[in-house]
Amino acid sequence: MTDTTFSTEETEAPVESTQKRPNAFLRLLRYSVGKFFSLFLAVTIGMYLTILIANMGGYVDEIMKAQIRDNIGLQVSMDPETRRLPVAERQQLINDLVEVEERRLGLDQPFIGRSFRFLYNALTLNLGRAQHISSDSGSRFVRLIILERLPPTLLLMTTASFSLFFLSLIFALFLSRNYGSFLDKIVIALSPTSSAPPWFYGIFLLLIFAAVLGWLPFGGMVAAPPPEDPIAYALSLGRHLILPVASWLMSGFFASVFSWRTFFLIFSMEDYVELARAKGLPARDIERRYILRPTLPNIITSFALMLIGLWQGAIITETVFNWPGLGRMLYSAIQVFDTPVIIGSNVIYAYLLALTVFLLDFIYALVDPRVRVGSGGPKA
Repeated sequence: MTDTTFSTEETEAPVESTQKRPNAFLRLLRYSVGKFFSLFLAVTIGMYLTILIANMGGYVDEIMKAQIRDNIGLQVSMDPETRRLPVAERQQLINDLVEVEERRLGLDQPFIGRSFRFLYNALTLNLGRAQHISSDSGSRFVRLIILERLPPTLLLMTTASFSLFFLSLIFALFLSRNYGSFLDKIVIALSPTSSAPPWFYGIFLLLIFAAVLGWLPFGGMVAAPPPEDPIAYALSLGRHLILPVASWLMSGFFASVFSWRTFFLIFSMEDYVELARAKGLPARDIERRYILRPTLPNIITSFALMLIGLWQGAIITETVFNWPGLGRMLYSAIQVFDTPVIIGSNVIYAYLLALTVFLLDFIYALVDPRVRVGSGGPKA
């Protein structure tokens, strides 16, 4: 007879391997759901705080009521027919018109109750209508206003931020290979100059290259009127981009290079790097495998946060250069207390930030073998 008995180890091994897969999947699913709800809670709290701050805790309602009363009072006093009415009737007419306008804007309701309605609309991306600002086509929808200002901001911020990111990264890597050189000391000495914001350098660049020398335009996106020829339009657009991009690079280049250079130096002094040098590995291989690869999660994080930072634009820099982007739009909205526009811009940024943070954990697991998503920490 054939012996059909099996050992305990042989029968248990497949069972263990099949149990690990569902356990890993459930652990990943549990982690993803928990991460999603924690980020959603953070976005909800951030949005509600934005609503409270944008409305100054309800004080903006009092400002709007005063503006409504002033405007209606001026209209009534300028009308020849209502001017003939007795003072009491004229005042009653003003009160009735103010009440109608306040009811139309919802100002007759308590701010706390309206704030939760604002929160629901923000979470559902119902951005509503602006109160004062309109798009170039005359639309008051916040969605259309943002979409109209988005391309100029993406053009400016993508050009400036990508140039700053990759130039500083490449130059920092070069300095880490030449630690202590004269160029390295110059970068260290100039790094405090990055404490000044881009608009500060932008003012001086405008004075020198636009006012004094007259080489470049004072501001705007293209010449007025815009050239009809595509090549001439692109050249005009490039001339208008030079000063804003230059101010952005001047503000952030040396500090960014110093930061990345220090980061690369820390990893280049690890024991495993010294061991690789002792084994005689080429410098390029050591740099790629033992310095750049461990810093890849940090590089990806900085790059991802830079991408979503493009959405906000540069409020004061765009205003200084008269650039028709989201930053300038947000500055105008803050000036006139246009709450829907302020909240709409921050709502989309909050969602982009939450999505980026959610995806970064999975990207870390792809680029760094020490990281396991949902395992409670790096792999030992």
